[in-house]
Amino acid sequence: MSEIVKVDEKRLEFALAYAVRLILSGQVVAFPTDTFYGLGADPFNLAAVSKIFSIKRRSYDRPLPLLVSSLDQAADLTIDPPSLFFKLAEKFWPGPLTIIVPASRQIPLKVTGNTGRVALRLPKAPLAVALIEAAGRPLTGTSANLTEHPACSAAEEVDMQIGDAVPLILDGGTTPGELASTIIEVDDDGWQIRRRGPVTEADLKEFIG
Repeated sequence: MSEIVKVDEKRLEFALAYAVRLILSGQVVAFPTDTFYGLGADPFNLAAVSKIFSIKRRSYDRPLPLLVSSLDQAADLTIDPPSLFFKLAEKFWPGPLTIIVPASRQIPLKVTGNTGRVALRLPKAPLAVALIEAAGRPLTGTSANLTEHPACSAAEEVDMQIGDAVPLILDGGTTPGELASTIIEVDDDGWQIRRRGPVTEADLKEFIG
């Protein structure tokens, strides 16, 4: 089973250092976001990326979303993004909106599911952002559960589903999200919702026009 480390103010520095050490060595760590618990790994480490697909029993043609700690970091992960990307990010980030844009060449094709496009999000969760900042790079942010199984809102749920496959679960308590993030794909021709979530189509239409 996984080691579960409860994270509070007193243990934050230790928990972050421990998790980052594992991530930078190619391991996968579970941590809470503002929606559900996610699986964090170095997206530039192909062995670590492969572990996520194995842990989740996920097919390789399904891309892995990336979590960032700033809009600047997100901009470095895309190439020639449409202006709508920045408008949406400035309006809805941090928060439960994932935006699909053309991926920069630094992102492995395996992360994009061989699509050449990447799904980016800045979460509204202090622990998740602190972990990304401590790692000094974006992290994968796919949900910490088996494919086609319910997403996990608590560390104990993660442990029950995949506890034998990850060395560490950062227990930040129950996550507030009831829905996975909304996913929207943007390009020069417009936008399209790929998954409905907390940011509704009405919200997007009202903002975009």
